[in-house]
Amino acid sequence: MLNPRLLDEMSARVSSLLAATPAGDVERNLRAALAGLFGKLDLVTREEFDVQREVLTRTRAKLEALEARIAEFEARSQTAPPDPAAR
Repeated sequence: MLNPRLLDEMSARVSSLLAATPAGDVERNLRAALAGLFGKLDLVTREEFDVQREVLTRTRAKLEALEARIAEFEARSQTAPPDPAAR
């Protein structure tokens, strides 16, 4: 993923270069084009990524715990003596 600081630095350099010329419209158009391009890339912020990673980690831990419980229940049901009341 692209570093936001790098993008800010690039933007500042382009702005300083274009500020000295009558190309202010070019700068605005370039900013709009870049914003549109990044919008189409369907990127997520680092914060959103970290939150989803934590959710996935917790979900994976719960799944592993449930799998262990199921395995324990299956092991018990295979080794348990038949219930005489069930006949």
